[in-house]
Amino acid sequence: MSLAQLLLTRPRHSADLLAQAFGELRELHRPPAVRRLGPAGVIGERSIAGTFGRKFNGLSGPAYVQRLGADRCAAEDRAEVVVVLRQVVLQLHRLRARVLTQSPRRVLAYGDLKPEHVLFPDGPGQAPVFIDPGLLLAGTVVDAAKLISRTVLVLAAARPGPETGKHLVHGIGAFAAARMGGLPVKARRVWLRELLVLWLMDSVNILTTYLSAPAGLPLPAQGTALVERAVEVCRMVERISTDLAAAGDAGAVWDSALGHAQAVAA
Repeated sequence: MSLAQLLLTRPRHSADLLAQAFGELRELHRPPAVRRLGPAGVIGERSIAGTFGRKFNGLSGPAYVQRLGADRCAAEDRAEVVVVLRQVVLQLHRLRARVLTQSPRRVLAYGDLKPEHVLFPDGPGQAPVFIDPGLLLAGTVVDAAKLISRTVLVLAAARPGPETGKHLVHGIGAFAAARMGGLPVKARRVWLRELLVLWLMDSVNILTTYLSAPAGLPLPAQGTALVERAVEVCRMVERISTDLAAAGDAGAVWDSALGHAQAVAA
């Protein structure tokens, strides 16, 4: 089974499942591992922030947003999606300039760390295996942000209901708290803000890829589900990005963000 399937079927164990998967990458995230990736492997455009910058640049970005959902959404839903995402993209560009410059330490990141890429062929009690990596040099928060973003999108697509959503979101919170456990108070705030910005950027990257797909292109089941729930996902992202842009307490924004994620699961 994949981590995505296990999270939905064993939500009470979500914190342990996320920690187990992430823990397998411990050696990858240690400073000496950086030397394993030669200069040719450093492709910044495939990072979360790099992908966001490429998709929503100042030239083609506005036209891209304006066309979102043209072949996929009902007219009323599409109108709201375009308006909300236009505002979210502007907010995230500002947050990117303000927040993502604060993490000078870089590690070797797995890159495409999402629940569908973590498999447990021998059961959840045994070590997982990983598929489809996208190795890159990145800040220490990148792999955690990708895993959290994609876990929330799994929730949004599956819509498992309030009970499963509550346990899964609690697990996400516990997973993030464990990653921050050894950091000083100020460093925690910085790490948490970066986590939130990257989470939102990654979610926007993925959702807009599905929304921009031509009608004749078959989407995976999760992609189809996210298109159908695009309004709810966009509202979630907009509420979190607005709170974050207000420069409030990072911990309070994080707690609120988890609440929004739980709501979209229900």
